Amino acid sequence: MSAKRSNAKSPTPRKGRPSRAVPEVPSRPMPMRRTPSELNVKPVYTKADLPRDLAKRTPLPGDAPYTRGIHASMYRSRLWTMRQYAGFGSATQTNERFRYLLAQGQTGLSVAFDLPTQMGYDSDHALARGEVGKVGVAISCMADMEALLDALPLDKVTTSMTINSTAPVLLAFYVAVADARGTPRSALGGTVQNDVLKEYIARGTYIYPPAPSLRLITDLFEFTADHVPQWNSISVSGYHMREAGSTAVQELAFTLADGLTYLAAAKQRGLDPTRIAKRISFFFNAHNHLFEEVAKFRAARKLWADLLRERFRITDPEALKLRFHTQTAGSMLTAQQPLNNIARVTIQGLAAVLGGTQSLHTNSYDEALGLPGKEAALLALRTQQVLGYESGATDTADPLAGSYFVEALTAELELRARDLIARIDDMGGMLAAIEAGWVQEQIHRAAYQWQRDVESGERVVVGVNKFADNESVPAPPFAHDPAVEKQRAEFLREWRASRDSAAYGAAIDTLTATARGTGNLVPPILDALKAHATLGEVSDALRAVFGVYKPGESL
Repeated sequence: MSAKRSNAKSPTPRKGRPSRAVPEVPSRPMPMRRTPSELNVKPVYTKADLPRDLAKRTPLPGDAPYTRGIHASMYRSRLWTMRQYAGFGSATQTNERFRYLLAQGQTGLSVAFDLPTQMGYDSDHALARGEVGKVGVAISCMADMEALLDALPLDKVTTSMTINSTAPVLLAFYVAVADARGTPRSALGGTVQNDVLKEYIARGTYIYPPAPSLRLITDLFEFTADHVPQWNSISVSGYHMREAGSTAVQELAFTLADGLTYLAAAKQRGLDPTRIAKRISFFFNAHNHLFEEVAKFRAARKLWADLLRERFRITDPEALKLRFHTQTAGSMLTAQQPLNNIARVTIQGLAAVLGGTQSLHTNSYDEALGLPGKEAALLALRTQQVLGYESGATDTADPLAGSYFVEALTAELELRARDLIARIDDMGGMLAAIEAGWVQEQIHRAAYQWQRDVESGERVVVGVNKFADNESVPAPPFAHDPAVEKQRAEFLREWRASRDSAAYGAAIDTLTATARGTGNLVPPILDALKAHATLGEVSDALRAVFGVYKPGESL
């Protein structure tokens, strides 16, 4: 309706029919809105906004390039794996939480490790003081892993382990427990994160310089392909880059660029890229903007399939499939009015489901305050179950396909991610871009811009910079017991004193010799652990050969 007509006198209403005021059209255009990735959002989308090659981009689910999903029927056949990330204190405490969650309907395990375990230190090391069991479970020896996995059916449940620099050690612990139980290695299923590049970028739990780190990663590729064929040997993580402040575009581009780097390292090692690609998985963040996140997941599948064909000439349909785990955004949880986090996590989880995730962790609403309490962890699991069984989002594959808005966003995200990957290529690849600090700088700038937008009120955070009048009080989060550290130190002293020192020494010597050579390091790591070496002792043996990476050194 034109402005002229809007200002005209309303016609006389017919008898018996109520009059209706004619709305006025704004005299100035509506302000442009933006997604968190700074993509402009139009007031309305039409058929004209659809990509011209839509039919080619979006074949049926289960068909390459898998924009609409990697399986033909998606969740009609099987829901995603419901994993609740858990780990705190001792292995026994964490095992109790795992058993509780499995009894409540959780379908996969996801292990959080404490910082000493992530950094290759035993619980009684001087640098571990104050951190033992604080942000995850403490694992230092075989007895710890046996306690962590006690009574859990390793041949029936899949396990995800968020561990990077010490990934070969933790996987070896897991395999050693299975061996001791008589569980076939071929029956073991799960994922080890094993992604060190993002540690140099965003998280900081690296140990060794990049060259030996890549060697350990490819050693794990080779070992799992030969001995644990159902295990995903790497989970390339964009999650932590997003937590550090990256945009969805940056998360998408930098994650896939890391994946390409790992695959190139495997090829250089002489491994078959097609075979390795089948066991690569990804780990993405689910943020608050429902539609941008759905589009990001769809774009990731298409872009990965296209890049594998272009760069590695991979044609095997199974190898081209991008499989991914999703975790809701911890950085979006607020300590103010924490019950609001329930709504945020629900939206983020829905984005993951509408985007076609294979596995999902939903954060607990109290995680901005500390480790999740038992009640909050159960509610987070129930949130997934409501999405799976009540929301209707699982009734059909890729339910938002064909949406003018979602298809336009999917194409735009893919285009912008390709541009970033091309810039990385121009710099000489991901290692060179990280060494130059370029990747880190891009994330820092994005994080700074987000914070400015929140502080200015341009981006609303409910309960923080708007509607902040009332405080909701949740149940208290999990309380860490500082006595765990003392108990573990005493236990480890007894563990070392009781072992066969000759067998232990021989195993460490073999590991050291292998590290100085070119052999695969996973078998001697496994032998050392079975000889009762600790995680810290194995890591120290490798430190003695490889050295320790310090920020600012050449990659």
